[in-house]
Amino acid sequence: MCGILGVVARAPVNQLLYDGLLVLQHRGQDAAGIATSEGQTFHMHKGGGLVRDVFHTRNMRALTGNMGIAHCRYPTAGSPSSTAEAQPFYVNSPFGIVLGHNGNLTNSESLKQEMFRQDLRHINTNSDSEVLLNVLAHELQEASTNYKLDPQIIFTAVANVHRRCRGAYAVVAMIAGYGLLAFRDPYGIRPLVIGRIDTGNGYEYLVASESVALDTLGFQIVRDVAPGEAVFIDEDGNFYSRQCAGKTSLNPCIFEYVYLARPDSLMDGVSVYETRLHMGEQLAAKIRTQYSHLDIDVVIPIPDSSRPSAMQLALNLGLSYREGFVKNRYIGRTFIMPGQRERKKSVRQKLNAIAMEFKGKNVLLVDDSIVRGTTSHEIVMMARESGANRVFFASAAPPVRFPNVYGIDMPTRQELIANGRSNEEIAREIGADALIYQDLDALKAAVREANPRLTEFETSCFDGNYITGDVTREYLDSVENHRNCAGGESPEEEPSTQLDLGLVETD
Repeated sequence: MCGILGVVARAPVNQLLYDGLLVLQHRGQDAAGIATSEGQTFHMHKGGGLVRDVFHTRNMRALTGNMGIAHCRYPTAGSPSSTAEAQPFYVNSPFGIVLGHNGNLTNSESLKQEMFRQDLRHINTNSDSEVLLNVLAHELQEASTNYKLDPQIIFTAVANVHRRCRGAYAVVAMIAGYGLLAFRDPYGIRPLVIGRIDTGNGYEYLVASESVALDTLGFQIVRDVAPGEAVFIDEDGNFYSRQCAGKTSLNPCIFEYVYLARPDSLMDGVSVYETRLHMGEQLAAKIRTQYSHLDIDVVIPIPDSSRPSAMQLALNLGLSYREGFVKNRYIGRTFIMPGQRERKKSVRQKLNAIAMEFKGKNVLLVDDSIVRGTTSHEIVMMARESGANRVFFASAAPPVRFPNVYGIDMPTRQELIANGRSNEEIAREIGADALIYQDLDALKAAVREANPRLTEFETSCFDGNYITGDVTREYLDSVENHRNCAGGESPEEEPSTQLDLGLVETD
């Protein structure tokens, strides 16, 4: 996942974009970048690290203009630590374009070959975002008349991008001398929301990955960008939109609601906080019917994402809720850290147990999900070292048994603790006396309860159903091989069980 922003305003936008990136920092800590437009000229600064470390006063002063885009990167493809892959990306032919992308193209390698052999374009990094930028630039060239653009020509180009690209993508881009373009893949996997503010002299527009960026910057939510839709705002603030894909369906990534998004965001008409409350209710119902024999004294969340679920679970079961861990907020989210050793080492730097909440008690720990199991194992050990009699573990999400290829960094099957293991085996691996997983149908019901109009979701990491229809065993093997060859760490311990890919075939 990554965080993206795009704004067209009546005043300089550099501070708006910086503040927006700070709000979206949870979506990517690897790199950050801002590009602004001043007439025919782009100004850009980007680099590796947190937003506050990338931008200084001298950089901000150089980012002049009333239109701009911004990006914070979480590596999912390419070289995980390569500053060269910080976004936005820029291309100068035939139109000056800068682009920021959240998601992952599943056919980037074949597109790269097409770019080189047919479109005569060179891709200089391993990033699929650079591929996407060049596809857009080529299609704009093909659709334009005498190298002139208008909204309908731009939308025709986006339609051709949809025709060529596969996977998940939410995009913001600026076209020099024209305006701001934003679009979303035909399945609506990655989020994108539109906001505006009435200045009294016309509207200013902001598009962002999450509504929390709109809230904090003073914009009113208008709506989400629809799957397959493109919106274009010209330099004068005129707003245009068009459906650019022939076949669309809304399938938001359900992991956004479980973990990725901030709880104060609205995405596709759904309150993330509300869905997490409902997840706790669903877990409580399962414990009441299937695990009533567990003698639970206290419910303790793993900060921070699981707090709403844990509170609601405790309330529904009439159990005590306590804060048992203190989080060091100066340590990055372990899920985002691109290396098994870094993740394992940082767990105890990140969390410290309050011993009095554990001593002599049967404790139910609640987390949002279990992906690799590294954090879960260390946390169970911390609970036992703090004097807990028994340690039970509940996950607000189902078992993560399959790789995600749509923009979340868990592509390697060997990293997934649930792949090829039963629940009992997973419980032994993390050291818990009992393990309770959310059921997938219950998770879907928790989100639908917040917005009944949502009927389908992207749930491939739980059920192996890759909705774009182009993900094969060979593709997953190639992703893993690329990661290993690029220097990605292998797990410290190989699973003792046979790995099961178990792909669900789609049309």
